[in-house]
Amino acid sequence: MSETIIRNRRLRKKLYLEEFAILGFEFSFTLTSSSGADYEQFFTSFAAFVDKQHLYITLENDGKSFQGSATSADRYGNATEKDRADIEALLSSHAIVTDLKVGSLVDAFYEM
Repeated sequence: MSETIIRNRRLRKKLYLEEFAILGFEFSFTLTSSSGADYEQFFTSFAAFVDKQHLYITLENDGKSFQGSATSADRYGNATEKDRADIEALLSSHAIVTDLKVGSLVDAFYEM
């Protein structure tokens, strides 16, 4: 027996469900061995881009491999396909970035 759970608007908002779902995407990449100046230039341009696009980014690394996720910095805002494409283009434009993978948009609270 399949029962549909009915939640009022207030509860859907608190649980980030339905119209209040927040979309985001995951990405990963590896940095090749390079000079400190190359790393600084990469992270400076990445931070400037994220700030300009008004995104929240989380990054975890284990040496040279990075895994991250991106969501909108706006309250109840969503990352978009354009944000996905822009992150992919930015990361692939740097010579020190290899093994780039960018995931699809998913529910940031329940699928990431």
